[in-house]
Amino acid sequence: QVQLVESGGGLVQAGGSLRLSCAVSGRTFSMYNMGWFRQAPGKEREFVAAVSRFGLNTNYGDSVKGRFTISRDNAKNTVFLQMNSLKPEDTAVYFCAADSSMRPITTTRERYDYWGQGTQVTVSS
Repeated sequence: QVQLVESGGGLVQAGGSLRLSCAVSGRTFSMYNMGWFRQAPGKEREFVAAVSRFGLNTNYGDSVKGRFTISRDNAKNTVFLQMNSLKPEDTAVYFCAADSSMRPITTTRERYDYWGQGTQVTVSS
């Protein structure tokens, strides 16, 4: 069974930075494309970023391009989300997710098989 555990969320002022981590256990980490999604109260869960199995390809949601960076360390079974220039509208629960399909990275939520419980990010104005 694959387990994903996020950490690094918290309260930050607008313009600040946070780094989220997601530790993955249970299977070979490099088998998975990894993604980050977020969900604000009353809104759909939305795509934030994805990284391919060996980190060669990345993709970002339009609202975070140029501010967020996704990366992974396959030796540590961990994926990261560096978030800079945070805005109040970035406030949400952030989830990491694993895609075992062995296909190119995707923004499609339904393609991800495994999910963490989420970590809260709150950006004050």
